[in-house]
Amino acid sequence: MIVLGYNGFARSAEIFGRLFRATGTDRHLLYGHDSSAALVVDGELVAAVEEERLNREKKTSKYPVNAMRWCLDSAGITFGDVDVFAFSWRFSDDVLDRMIAEITEDRRATAEQKFARLERLAQTHRALFSQDATEADFLEYTGHRLDPAKLVRVPHHIAHLMTGYHLAGGGDAAFLVSDGRAEWLSSIMGEVRDGEVKVFDDMTVDSRHSLAMLFSVVTRYLGFVPNNDEYKVMGLAGYAPPPEPNPFLTDVVETCPDGTYRIPYPANAIPAYYELFDRIFGGGPDRREDFGYRVRVASAAQHMLETLTAGQIRTLESRSDLPRVVFEGGLALNCVNNTKLLERSRFTDMDVSFGASDVGVAIGAALYASSQAGTKPRIEATPYLGPSYGREEILTALEDYADHVVWRELEPADVPREAASLMRERCVIGWFQGRMEYGPRALGNRSILANPSYPDIKDIINERIKHREQFRPFAPVVLEHVAPEVFEMGKKKSSPCMTFVVPVRPRYREKIQGACHVDGTSRIQTVTEQSNPLLAELLTRFTELTGIPCLINTSFNVAGEPIVCSPADALSCYLKTEMDHLFLGNFLVSRRVSE
Repeated sequence: MIVLGYNGFARSAEIFGRLFRATGTDRHLLYGHDSSAALVVDGELVAAVEEERLNREKKTSKYPVNAMRWCLDSAGITFGDVDVFAFSWRFSDDVLDRMIAEITEDRRATAEQKFARLERLAQTHRALFSQDATEADFLEYTGHRLDPAKLVRVPHHIAHLMTGYHLAGGGDAAFLVSDGRAEWLSSIMGEVRDGEVKVFDDMTVDSRHSLAMLFSVVTRYLGFVPNNDEYKVMGLAGYAPPPEPNPFLTDVVETCPDGTYRIPYPANAIPAYYELFDRIFGGGPDRREDFGYRVRVASAAQHMLETLTAGQIRTLESRSDLPRVVFEGGLALNCVNNTKLLERSRFTDMDVSFGASDVGVAIGAALYASSQAGTKPRIEATPYLGPSYGREEILTALEDYADHVVWRELEPADVPREAASLMRERCVIGWFQGRMEYGPRALGNRSILANPSYPDIKDIINERIKHREQFRPFAPVVLEHVAPEVFEMGKKKSSPCMTFVVPVRPRYREKIQGACHVDGTSRIQTVTEQSNPLLAELLTRFTELTGIPCLINTSFNVAGEPIVCSPADALSCYLKTEMDHLFLGNFLVSRRVSE
């Protein structure tokens, strides 16, 4: 059984730009962002890649034809060999009826406004959601005629759930899925028992009251890009405690006893929200970029998010007696919140996958379709699912950049030893190894690494390499068995996907200050010899040389660009920055010095 899962529409950016003005700052507020593809063969996840890594357009919503083709090519098969195509959206008649009702039942809108909104929905359906559009887009971009009998449409939230559930090893689990919006809803809760999914329908939250979309409005209000920069708001929140009382909880959202919540305006009511935020925080256009004001609003927004999701988890605890919970959807990328949800709950563990956001739904759709067809998923929970490049491909790229770089080839055993030695000093290296990781986090194969012991290393990386805001923190990568000594792990035994933030033990805060946020926490990645042997060896060597138990690990890219995929991408990015050296497979690369 061969299943190709995918996420992404052909004309989403054009349709949402024309009909809903989702351009410029709002360019990511559309269906199908983070387009991607994943291949499951006989229940095994064998390949997955985001379209952005191949077309080099960050957070692209373009049709994932490059991702599809790479997945198939990597397995030596063609579109004609695929048994099932699993699409991570299902706009059923029931869903469309609900979307129509949302418009017609809006008492604040005039009849003319309702007709206009209905016409926009009709155009969007014809261009994106309909069966005709799905088949036409597939043929146009792949050259392959899609057999309707081979297409499985998977509800978006179920695709999210299947990603996290199967990557966590399956088994019985409660779940919370929360994102901006799926087809209609923004959040669902329930449990999986004996492989059967039960959604607690009375606990769903529809898209009119989307917490993630409200957080995106705050992101926009603070001068960032919504559906892209929410992690910046999370980072800013660490600079101060939230105001008391929290204006978001007293004047914006309404919490309900059953764990749900209500939000006053739709997310596109930007002027109304800006006026409300200015009033309750004492702001205005001249204050929104003031650092102290940004911190105050961000800390209040983060506290609001934590409070509302904690209410959902409490309700989930009361409805399910299962010991662990799976949390997926874009909101699950708020790793500060994840730790607090787990530690303050009765759940013994929480699983958040490397594909928690929309990048992961291609995987979940494929796994769902495989399971429905009778082939039980057999998943190794590795994020290293993307392209890899051999020695000859790396040499070809190096020759293309020979005017700018010099290199020498190392014995494989010498690579971690040489890298560790270089990073004894204030040296920042690019680390390009093996198969590219999947998801928004660099997990050690397309990474920028550095020694966290230097006080100014964060400023060096932010300013000279990443070209981004100075307040942005960096994550440490650490050997799993060493992590409890350095970090207060709480209920977590490991955090392999950078989806949890934990306190740094006081005696290590000075020692690894470059990887310690202003509030004394770190978003850690734990590594074992089994999960990433080369990175584990590098950490072992580095610790032996320096006594420092971890490395800074940030994604191998600069602001505005996707994480590098190919050797050419890595060389291009390296030369745009002030990185000191680049490890490209077994090659140590440095800049050519002009004579």
